[in-house]
Amino acid sequence: MLRGKKIAVLGVGKIGEAIIRALIGRGGVQAQDVTGTAARDESAARIERLGIKAAPGNALAAKGADVVVIAVKPTVVPQVCEEIAPVLAKGALVVSVAAAVTTKTLEAALGADVPVIRVMPNTPCLLGEGMSVLARGKSAKDEHLRLARELFDAVGRTAVLDEKLMDGVTGLSGSGPAYVYVVIESLAEAGVKVGIPRDVSTLLAAQTVLGAARMVLELGEHPALLKDAVTTPAGCTVDGLLELEEGGLRVTLIKAVMRATERARELAPPKP
Repeated sequence: MLRGKKIAVLGVGKIGEAIIRALIGRGGVQAQDVTGTAARDESAARIERLGIKAAPGNALAAKGADVVVIAVKPTVVPQVCEEIAPVLAKGALVVSVAAAVTTKTLEAALGADVPVIRVMPNTPCLLGEGMSVLARGKSAKDEHLRLARELFDAVGRTAVLDEKLMDGVTGLSGSGPAYVYVVIESLAEAGVKVGIPRDVSTLLAAQTVLGAARMVLELGEHPALLKDAVTTPAGCTVDGLLELEEGGLRVTLIKAVMRATERARELAPPKP
């Protein structure tokens, strides 16, 4: 569905760059069909490296585009919507990756009849291993959702949820990579503590997390069952698990997601 579409990415930061690279590399989109905007020299350099067209303003980039991706900071979204609203082509799809900005806010700024999709991606999109959750606005039809999902399938996996769950998504998969990095760092430090060289210990920790995650995704089994398969009677793993339970790792991770979810709600701008 993306082939031949004119795509504008407003704000070519890290996530914007990841989306563009994936679209050109795996999505079948031609570089000449993508236009980007940048507010900073660093982002302008990204546009140059990507070989896409650069526009001096958001309105010029959005004019005539089939898909407009808003990838600016949440505080700037209302201003960007004001700039592009008068020039949006009829039927153009607007996709926002701005955290905490609701579809109602976007529709109020763009027009109630503009199809809008809100997306919460995460940073592993940079390597094509992202998790993106989509929620559609009132005017977005099934074909708009399919188009947006194809766009983010190019940078990892996608899911569609009711928008009321998006703050929870922010707390889990949006913030989740940071939690996992702490786990990897801790495992690596433990390896160093028991005598493993740091570089090897980090490799062991990171690859173990990657492999375990693939087991969950590809085997489709509950994590508890996979955990039990590793935990042999009177073995080493059960002692390690007892230490994790005593230290409250499980509860701490749950509380981290809950607190990040609460913070996401606090960051949301007032509803229109």
